[in-house]
Amino acid sequence: MSETGLILRTTQQIVNYYGLTDPDHTNFADTQGRLDIAGAIFRAVTGKTPNAFLDDADHAVLLVSTNEPVMAALRWISRVLPTEAPYDPESGADDVIEHLVGWLADTDPILGRRPNTADVIGLLERAAKAADSTDTPGAIPQQHTRAAA
Repeated sequence: MSETGLILRTTQQIVNYYGLTDPDHTNFADTQGRLDIAGAIFRAVTGKTPNAFLDDADHAVLLVSTNEPVMAALRWISRVLPTEAPYDPESGADDVIEHLVGWLADTDPILGRRPNTADVIGLLERAAKAADSTDTPGAIPQQHTRAAA
């Protein structure tokens, strides 16, 4: 099992136990202990849920985006989604955090409805299997980059 696969499977347990925030919720966690996908992955990696996850989205994004194991897990999840990640012109790469937020908030094209907790747990398992199937243990998928227009 790869390191990322282990992180994603731990995240499954966290999501199952704590639950998911409402997709319309703008923070990574709520006061009832529920987390969004990025918040749950961060907790799986660090064992912590920072206060910024409750009320400071900018700081929360900074914490998540600067933690490489968290970002590696998010990239794997983004890769197995049935939709394309939005392009972030500032970074020159796909915005995997926004991709997950959008998938949870919109009607999934395959499901025909918004994803629920069971769908997220299944998504995490597919991403874990994809991460485990790489030739190099713990390999991180490269971000998609697009040529300038």
